Amino acid sequence: MKRKTYNFLYRNKRFVKFIYGLIVLNIVALVLESYKELREPYGFIFDAIEVVSVIIFTVEYFLRIWVADINKRMKKSRFVFLVSPMGIIDLLAILPFYLPLIFTMDLRVVRILRLLRLLRIFKLGRYSKSLKSIRSVFKETKADLSIAFFVGFILMILSSTLMYYIEGEAQPEKFATIGHSFWWAIATLTTVGYGDVYPITAMGKLLSAVITLIGIGFIALPTGIISSAFIEKIKRKKRKRKRRKITCTCPNCGTTIKV
Repeated sequence: MKRKTYNFLYRNKRFVKFIYGLIVLNIVALVLESYKELREPYGFIFDAIEVVSVIIFTVEYFLRIWVADINKRMKKSRFVFLVSPMGIIDLLAILPFYLPLIFTMDLRVVRILRLLRLLRIFKLGRYSKSLKSIRSVFKETKADLSIAFFVGFILMILSSTLMYYIEGEAQPEKFATIGHSFWWAIATLTTVGYGDVYPITAMGKLLSAVITLIGIGFIALPTGIISSAFIEKIKRKKRKRKRRKITCTCPNCGTTIKV
């Protein structure tokens, strides 16, 4: 029975497609519910979708706990599943529904908890091959990305410190401290440029121009790392497919053999 349940949860394509569709339906319902003109007349439909979805997700969650000891990747431990990223996401997908029923909460807290329903979109990571590929790429490039972001952080600290000493006297309200200058550094290095904080001295403008140019390269660095990893992963997949397609025929019996 447990083995059949495990196969149904992890290998049944119809069930996977059903859960996939249910998650997408929840996200669409969450977006539509934010419109007052839709929420008031059709609120009962959104509530029905929420209740039915939570029941299904709850049953799925406890079934996955029950069959976790079959999964070799979980090392035959239900606890390992509970603390795994997907186990935590599954729990967070249903927890916002039950907490207001158990504890008396302020309406503002309830609203925040309802927003956590958006976390259900991460459940797609279990079913979507594309999201699995993205997760795999981030794991492979974790070390390179860490170095890139560390260098970016150093650049932000350095540029915000320099800007504090250059613009501090001219604009004491905007560059009052290095911490205040840090906001400018983030907006400039990421090339967002909100325009709420900007230099007015000649040296400040020159530094801002240099930091902006450096920011273009800073944004391109992690993008290039991730892009190259994606390209390499796609090439590996293509090579695997080609290997599967290579066949030869036995000269003695005529049997087709995959190489």
